[in-house]
Amino acid sequence: MDRPQPGSAHEALEIFVGRWLGTTELAASHWVPARTANAEVTFTRAAGGFAVVQTYRHTEADGTHFEGHGVFTVDPDHDETLWYYVDSMGRPPAAPSRGVWHDSTLTVERRSDRGTARHTFRVDKGVLIHTAELRLGDAQDFSPFMTSICHRA
Repeated sequence: MDRPQPGSAHEALEIFVGRWLGTTELAASHWVPARTANAEVTFTRAAGGFAVVQTYRHTEADGTHFEGHGVFTVDPDHDETLWYYVDSMGRPPAAPSRGVWHDSTLTVERRSDRGTARHTFRVDKGVLIHTAELRLGDAQDFSPFMTSICHRA
């Protein structure tokens, strides 16, 4: 029996593989002011090349931290990138988020009963840029939530 091999959709994730260091700018909200945190992101190949595991951690000036772990893989039947993600906020995903590539940018929308978080991931001239925007409740538009800008370590 021939083993399946990762395809071009899996290879697209390769651009993220490595260790990245930088900062995360967090937007102001009703609960906290805008702030900057030191960020570390690692993407590692897994499952014979069929997945990329993401580890994210940021530490704020007061020592508080946030961490998240994701697994990116591909749904070959729908040509979509899947993102399974959990973080230190404690809300597990009901299902994987689905994403699509446009040029060299991966856009993934995570939906829950509270709203939608839209994440974009791209590497531009050796810089990893991850943005997140939120659309909560009945809001029509997305609002900025965070932007991470990191360089390969």
